[in-house]
Amino acid sequence: MKIRCIAIDDEPLALQQISSYIDKTPFLEKVALCQSAFDAMEIIEHEEVHLLFVDINMPDLNGMDFVKSLTNKLQIIFTTAYSEYAIEGFQVDAVDYLLKPISYNSFLKAVNKAKNWFELTNLKSNQTAGIEKEEIFVKSDYKIVRVLINDIWYIESANEYIKIYINEKDSITTLMRLKNFEEQLPEKKFMRIHRSFIVNLDKITAIDRNRIYINQKIVIPVGEQYKEIFQNYLEKKRLYNE
Repeated sequence: MKIRCIAIDDEPLALQQISSYIDKTPFLEKVALCQSAFDAMEIIEHEEVHLLFVDINMPDLNGMDFVKSLTNKLQIIFTTAYSEYAIEGFQVDAVDYLLKPISYNSFLKAVNKAKNWFELTNLKSNQTAGIEKEEIFVKSDYKIVRVLINDIWYIESANEYIKIYINEKDSITTLMRLKNFEEQLPEKKFMRIHRSFIVNLDKITAIDRNRIYINQKIVIPVGEQYKEIFQNYLEKKRLYNE
């Protein structure tokens, strides 16, 4: 299955560059090139679209406001000449944020992140309804690696990659955002406790204030914004008095 995409940019030369990159990438399919967000809205309503390349500084409706207005769950890659929007871009869960001028290497790295997410999503949708999946497949280097869900101890974000730890030392590295991987995991078994960590709840052996221990040796902090959710989980499980 190809990833169907739209490029949106009010600069014709920038739009043509993204168009040429899409054309030379085998797993991408170009649906449309748009010079405004309003044109893209019309197409999204009538076409199947998976991925958007969005410039931020555009007249009438800028790319950031356009993305925030979307109700469809689409993957977003921002393309812009201004680095100051980077943090806001990741706050809206963009796959990546490319600064102009954009090289094909950086473009390919970004779309590979989107490709990994789509592959995981398709695997998830192919699972039999009502049956919790027991395994997941991830791309690591040039291989597709099978990972048993129960074998995962924790997952750590490492810049543009994640590391999936299957014991104290061994990990599998794949090009993907932590949030996208989190969506593929069973909610009852895994919890995000920090902006950089997801843990297998079954592997927790001890808790000390705002830290959890896995196998008594690995210490992972509980982030401030995740404390309440983690405490609610503990309240349901505890058999002790304060």
